[in-house]
Amino acid sequence: MLAEYLPVLVFLGVGFGLAIVMLILGSLLSPHRPNEAKNSPFECGFEAFGDARMKFDVRYYLVAILFIIFDLEIAFLFPWAIVLDKIGLFGLISMAVFLGILIIGFIYEWKKGALEWE
Repeated sequence: MLAEYLPVLVFLGVGFGLAIVMLILGSLLSPHRPNEAKNSPFECGFEAFGDARMKFDVRYYLVAILFIIFDLEIAFLFPWAIVLDKIGLFGLISMAVFLGILIIGFIYEWKKGALEWE
């Protein structure tokens, strides 16, 4: 059983080891000449203005959550479509229920006006 996971463990070990070696080499070999201009915060080449902790409209978060939900829906649809002939009617009905729940949530957000911008 461990022999099946050995290549994965070796890959992870080499990856972490290489990352640590690169970080150590970068900190040892890179020039470190800080000055006030380099250490100052900036926005797109300009001096920072306004508060970084400003409040966003709730609709922004609703649209972001809606995007994540439908992005995950697509992630579930691809493997389902590949094995649809093997899982048969049960798989079709379960995916219909899943999509129905998502459509109900989408209609709810649409009716609440979360997708409309002023």
